[in-house]
Amino acid sequence: MIRLHVNIDHVATLRQQRDTRYPDPVAAAALCELAGADGITAHLREDRRHIQERDVRILRQTVRGTFNLEMAATDEMVAIARDVRPDICTLVPEKRQERTTEGGLDVSSAGLATAIRALKDAGILVSLFIDPEAVAVQASAELGADMVELHTGDYCNAPLRGVEATRQLIRLENAALATGEAGLRLAAGHGLDYLTVGAVAGLPHLEELNIGHGLIARAVLVGITQATNEMRAAIAAGT
Repeated sequence: MIRLHVNIDHVATLRQQRDTRYPDPVAAAALCELAGADGITAHLREDRRHIQERDVRILRQTVRGTFNLEMAATDEMVAIARDVRPDICTLVPEKRQERTTEGGLDVSSAGLATAIRALKDAGILVSLFIDPEAVAVQASAELGADMVELHTGDYCNAPLRGVEATRQLIRLENAALATGEAGLRLAAGHGLDYLTVGAVAGLPHLEELNIGHGLIARAVLVGITQATNEMRAAIAAGT
């Protein structure tokens, strides 16, 4: 069964808009898990625009399933991760001006191998958020990653059931096959919602989906419990 990890960043975004104590992303994480989520994902950005370091430390203490910390491969973030000890760290690219992560890691970037070694030496599994290309998969394996998360944004942004969506889905399928051949574990995420998740859930070798904005946006209307249940059903329908 494919695992659902809920990204709670956008709960923190709403809180930070008014610099209040609510809504609490930690409480949201607990509700997601009670509704059947297998894990929680949170991105501690260098500019602290949503998730704060305090959130990360409390989540480490309260998440019952898998706690996945998304972060840039910087000395500051590596030090925080080695102290907090999440179950897995997903290394992602960051740009200060972007609204959200715009693409996969440059797997040739300086310092990436050092960050991976430092995290693994602390007993933390490492995933790399990459574009769905076989060359990026192979580079991730050579760097010593345990897992890759395929960037699904190009598929999700394409017109549904159009030619470009088909092309992007084939691209994802080829990258998924390359991941299996490389002996890496496979996750996928970014931009997924209730309409796009089914096809992605059918990727070969897929173990895990990380979903945030689409689920949290739905939760505003129907509540986080129902939104999580509906996403689990959409995933199951696609597998």
